[in-house]
Amino acid sequence: MDLSIYDIIIGPVISDKAYKLNKLFKKLALKVHPAANKPMVKEALEKLFSVKVDKVSIVVRKGKNRKVRGRSTTGKLTKRAIVTLADGYSLDFMDQAGGHVVQADTAKKD
Repeated sequence: MDLSIYDIIIGPVISDKAYKLNKLFKKLALKVHPAANKPMVKEALEKLFSVKVDKVSIVVRKGKNRKVRGRSTTGKLTKRAIVTLADGYSLDFMDQAGGHVVQADTAKKD
């Protein structure tokens, strides 16, 4: 399968854990095509956004098994890339996507 750089990166992962990865460790969590590998993701990011990628880790999340009306079904397989950018480069999908973390007030109210 021949993928273009526009097919490899599907979009950012918007979750609390991805937001913390971004703010604390300067890492990006991205949804990628199931056939993409580490060098493909690195090349696509460097060409699309003009950044230097230091490290790419791939996580494959298998779909959960469920039973619906007596039949067994399996959820969709997703592939994610955790990307570390080189020093001096930044790419912030979280602020662009409106991903704010709303923290609950832990103080007791009387």
